[in-house]
Amino acid sequence: MKQTHLKNIFGLTLATLFISTSGVLGKYIAMPTEVIVWFRAFLAMVFLYVFCKYKKISLTIKSSKDYKPFLISGVLMAAHWITYFYALKLSNVALGILSLYTFPIIIALLEPLFLKVKFNPIYILLGLMVLTGLYILTPEFNIESSQVKGILFGVFSAFCYAVRILILKQHVTNYNGTMLMFYQTAIVTILLLPTLFFMDLSGLKNQFPYLVLLAFLTTAVGHSLMLHSLKFFSASTASIISSLQPVFGIILAFFFLKEIPTINTFLGGSLILLTVVVESIRSRK
Repeated sequence: MKQTHLKNIFGLTLATLFISTSGVLGKYIAMPTEVIVWFRAFLAMVFLYVFCKYKKISLTIKSSKDYKPFLISGVLMAAHWITYFYALKLSNVALGILSLYTFPIIIALLEPLFLKVKFNPIYILLGLMVLTGLYILTPEFNIESSQVKGILFGVFSAFCYAVRILILKQHVTNYNGTMLMFYQTAIVTILLLPTLFFMDLSGLKNQFPYLVLLAFLTTAVGHSLMLHSLKFFSASTASIISSLQPVFGIILAFFFLKEIPTINTFLGGSLILLTVVVESIRSRK
């Protein structure tokens, strides 16, 4: 029993590591953001389709009323990925991934608007902690600064991600997670297809292996492994372990991109991650 638990912990940690590679790959791939996201979505869609067929996962949308949340969540996925990669390009991996990781608190603050839950005043305190963390992360609030723009894109990406999760939780909880990811990557693929006709594709040959890595390892394998691991843990436990994503991302950026975090990154990032851990433990109780 203990060995099985350790195996499940390892699987969840490995999924977290794979997903955290999005920061390094998004920063490293030298192509327009929209093109990167299109190839990520298209290739991941192919991988997910093959996986669904192999596992005999139904791709049937059961009700016509589900079409709208499927579509809206796909649009939000596209906005989330694009703004996150802009955050990485404008700032660095540490700032991009830490600003994105405000999404658990954004979910907690928005949840009463989407679901029938009572607002808890503790979220005001947790929200202030996150804002303080973001303030510490920001070198100086100058809208012309690329780092500030990167943080703002990261927070907006977190907002899109949070709303997407709440819409899915509100409307389509009875569908397989891999099936949902397939449709969302399909929607992103269709939405961003026009970008291939007017954006620079000259670096495609050299960058294609990294695009495959982003689609396969980060998106298809990482998210599928995460969904599988969630069967064995509570949402709060999974949230605490997935808080390692920024840590893994910063470590990978240090080794592969030679990005050295500042003391403000450590302080602000620690406060944001502490907020996520506090909320995870509090929600479990």
